[in-house]
Amino acid sequence: MVAEAAVSNPAKGEAKRGPTRLARPATKGHIAGAAAVMEEARRAGLLDGDSTEHVSFRAPKALVEAAKRESGATKPTELGLLALAMLAQPDPAANYLKKTRGKLGAGHRLDY
Repeated sequence: MVAEAAVSNPAKGEAKRGPTRLARPATKGHIAGAAAVMEEARRAGLLDGDSTEHVSFRAPKALVEAAKRESGATKPTELGLLALAMLAQPDPAANYLKKTRGKLGAGHRLDY
């Protein structure tokens, strides 16, 4: 899989929206989290084989830059692969919360 993000001309949208607000800088925890996601994708076999699929899209520059800062990705391809890896793997905590929503144990009391 190859992911490419074509970024639009920055001068075009800046005049309408004004200056972009900077997000907080990525911490080692964010970068470690991105590395963990890619490692899980590798273990699941999602990164095996040739990169034959072509993905191309346009995204707002502010979104791309913020995602790069948060993830530690330096290239659009890295960012695209990380995004696909995160979407391809279910979050076990989210699955648990969905599965148990509205279900309490028999002895559970709500204290108001």
